[in-house]
Amino acid sequence: MPNNAKIIERALNDFQKVQAHMLAAKRENATETYAGLKDDYISIKVLLTSLGVTLTEIDKIKE
Repeated sequence: MPNNAKIIERALNDFQKVQAHMLAAKRENATETYAGLKDDYISIKVLLTSLGVTLTEIDKIKE
């Protein structure tokens, strides 16, 4: 079973990827894609927050 550091590392990588895709979807006005990514964004954000990670500096979406 992975330790918290591995879980945080993987979740941070996923969080950054999802944010990048969300920003691209927003620029392209891809509302359905954005909505789908937003679900992933919220899930990862909840996970990271529950693990004590402060997202203030890296959260570009702010939703």
